[in-house]
Amino acid sequence: MINVIKKFKETQGSTIIFNFIKKIITATNLRPTLLEESPVAEKVRIYSRSEHIISRSKISENALKVLYRLQKEGYDAYLVGGCVRDLLLGREPKDFDVVTNADPEQVRKVFRNCRIIGRRFRLAHVHFGHEVIEVATFRGVSETDSNKQMLDKEGRLLRDNVYGNIEEDVWRRDFTVNALYYNIKDFSVVDYVNGMDDHKAATLKLIGEPVVRFREDPVRMLRAVRFAVKLGFKIDGGCQQPIKDMAELLGSIPSARLYDEVLKLFLFGYALQTFEMLRQYALFQVLFPATEQCLASEENGFPRQLIIKALQNSDNRIAEGKSVTAYFLFASLLWEPVQQLAKEKLKQGLPEFMAYQDAANEILSRQVKITALPRHISLSIRDVWSLQPKFNTRVGSKPSRLITHPKFRAAYDFLLLRAETGGVDPELVDWWSKYQNASENEQRKMTAPARKKSPAHSASRKRNNRKKTADSLTDSQNQ
Repeated sequence: MINVIKKFKETQGSTIIFNFIKKIITATNLRPTLLEESPVAEKVRIYSRSEHIISRSKISENALKVLYRLQKEGYDAYLVGGCVRDLLLGREPKDFDVVTNADPEQVRKVFRNCRIIGRRFRLAHVHFGHEVIEVATFRGVSETDSNKQMLDKEGRLLRDNVYGNIEEDVWRRDFTVNALYYNIKDFSVVDYVNGMDDHKAATLKLIGEPVVRFREDPVRMLRAVRFAVKLGFKIDGGCQQPIKDMAELLGSIPSARLYDEVLKLFLFGYALQTFEMLRQYALFQVLFPATEQCLASEENGFPRQLIIKALQNSDNRIAEGKSVTAYFLFASLLWEPVQQLAKEKLKQGLPEFMAYQDAANEILSRQVKITALPRHISLSIRDVWSLQPKFNTRVGSKPSRLITHPKFRAAYDFLLLRAETGGVDPELVDWWSKYQNASENEQRKMTAPARKKSPAHSASRKRNNRKKTADSLTDSQNQ
């Protein structure tokens, strides 16, 4: 059938009719691939096992099970995306994603341990204990089925359940280095978009026209920064200006999705580099407008010093295998806007406690509209901020109550951060460092109020001083 169509195309020269018949074959679910008839077939490059470094020993056993099982059932199955990219870099992938010509329902029939998720694009998740192998059907392009694919008035993709073949799937991916397919049949890497060349050149290049692709999904601009920093790649010159020009389109993205993207940007070990690149491409000002406004008018290096120190500390902790928290990150990034707004409220006559409380509420309310901070995160941020002025009280029972607060350690670390960047007297940090490690007796001594001397003691001391003075005068006169 395929050869007949190919011969028809050669003799008739009708691309329209050829594509029409091609769609009929796809719609009837015939198995033979249309790879050789595709307009991109001429560009495909197959890298044999000897031409790349990917080894099955580096691939998850469960991912291999999925690949081989799908192949056994008569379907095509490939590893694709970040796992292939990372394997080519000699890195251990975090996740293994599989792509196939089987639709989600067919995948579920093959694997009893499978669940189908997603609305924008349905995916099959095959569960192996704690490991989940994501299986996606080849994505296609449809110009007629609006129920499967939907774009908003700005060209952003809202729903996408159009299935296709591997050739069409390639053009639906974002970057060339993420569009490399590892074929389990012969252990080759299939490349339609010169992704291997870009991989070797350490270049992050979009597939297709950048303006169109960024409009389809503005989050691709954030992904470009994240991958560039993570991989040590440079962003292709054709993408750089469009990112700056289209950064404001991120405002159309749901705040919950942007919150997730911010966590990916700042909590994977390269937060400081990411911060600098986000500012370079005018993306940071969309994610944190209040902070960017403070940075634009900073004095004596504030708040940039505090942010840089916070991000450096975060990167160091991740490098050491320690945990980092989202609320501490947001508390650091938003601290200066709170400070400045509180100062304005103090000038209006509000008491200090109320001024800072109102400022915190207002800044967080604005930020939630951009990045949907979960309630437990925003409450923790408030705790860290509200405990800062309480460190100034070092007498009485308040210090002992403060160190029992659930967020004391985080608040103390934030105080330390402020001291390291010139925002707090280091002597205050030294006192609290000593106090929290002291014994109960030592703590009582440190927080004991200064003794007031009694009136009787003072009068007696004055009489003694007068007597000493009189005796001294008498001795002087006798001499």
